[in-house]
Amino acid sequence: MKTISTPEELEYMLGENMKALRLQKNLARKTLCNRAGISENALRNLEGGKGTTLKTLIRALKALHQETWLEKIAPKTSIHPLHLTNEKEQRQRARRKKHDENEI
Repeated sequence: MKTISTPEELEYMLGENMKALRLQKNLARKTLCNRAGISENALRNLEGGKGTTLKTLIRALKALHQETWLEKIAPKTSIHPLHLTNEKEQRQRARRKKHDENEI
């Protein structure tokens, strides 16, 4: 299995997979665009690995009934119950790291 080393390679692979999924479901580009509410140019860019927005990707996946892709990309994080007892409120940001005095 080939390791993906650049964002461009991942974008291209994602586009190929989206196109294969659309064709597997026997959908024309125009049909998927109408269902997803996106332009044909946006879908062409997505499938060609030429850049897209997250919104376009989400709409296309939902129109293809592939919400599970999204769940794999951004799984819901769970917090261990013991960690909850140590914190009064849910954290909004990370703490600053203490710098060593020798660092500039």
